[in-house]
Amino acid sequence: MSTPAGKSIPHAPVQRVDFGRVSVFFGEKSGKYPDGNQVLIRGSDTRAAFDTPIVSNHIGSEFDATELVVMGHAHEDHMAGLHRLPHASVYVNEADLTAVHSWDGMVAHYGLDEAHAPAMLANIQRDFFYVPRPDALGYADGASWDVGQTTIRAFHMPGHTAGHTVLLVEPEGVAFIGDIDLTGFGPYYGDACSSLHDFRRSLARLPEIPAKVWVTSHHRGVYTDRAHFLRDLAAYTAKLDAREQRLLTLLKASPKTLEQLVEQRLLYPPDYESLWAVSAETRTISQHLSELLADGRVQVDAQGVYRPS
Repeated sequence: MSTPAGKSIPHAPVQRVDFGRVSVFFGEKSGKYPDGNQVLIRGSDTRAAFDTPIVSNHIGSEFDATELVVMGHAHEDHMAGLHRLPHASVYVNEADLTAVHSWDGMVAHYGLDEAHAPAMLANIQRDFFYVPRPDALGYADGASWDVGQTTIRAFHMPGHTAGHTVLLVEPEGVAFIGDIDLTGFGPYYGDACSSLHDFRRSLARLPEIPAKVWVTSHHRGVYTDRAHFLRDLAAYTAKLDAREQRLLTLLKASPKTLEQLVEQRLLYPPDYESLWAVSAETRTISQHLSELLADGRVQVDAQGVYRPS
């Protein structure tokens, strides 16, 4: 399956909402993965986009006029429209930059093993029109872009990836919070570049951003009520402690190795299988175990068996 640049896939009209110079185009099911929600900014000098999810292929000329792409982070579902914009300038947080530059960089970013990498590449080329962007440029925390009567500001909020960044459009006060997506699934920090510790800090800092509108990459879409946003943020954050408690419950039932805990699953249902499930579960559980060890709440013996302290 492919979509030549400038050609839109036949699709029902894409729903949108506008906030001044900012437009949000909703992906399927409010951007539920594998789709996402597309933010476009009509600066008086430059037309800009935040990420490029699958829905970008259905928007047409309004998306294809994009001259500047500022990516909140690097993942396959956020790069699905880059093939349509070969001449646009692409900026990525410097911590995620190598993942956008090349497939080898993306493999390291995911933490894929060599055996699964070819199948993953075939998957994202087919389903996400994946192309690397070796021309992409890096940006740092606090970077800004003046696109004409509108400014984009970058707030580095790592955890989901090392470079995950919230992008604020002023004066509209629209914050694209990306994959701090507030879904019922909860935070995802299962890649090689992810960090549970950083995710906790980012979630605590998120309410400090001076926004009036919050846009998620996936599923939730747009929040215009701060109280609603904060309630869903609290529920999303609580998933971290719920996962910790599930691990402690599993260990109280019987001591277990990391491999045995992975078999029980923490993120996904026990029968869930994918190219990344085992590696994501392993990294997620390992990070929680590290926190629990540091807090003295669990201990591990020489055979790698964990038990409550």
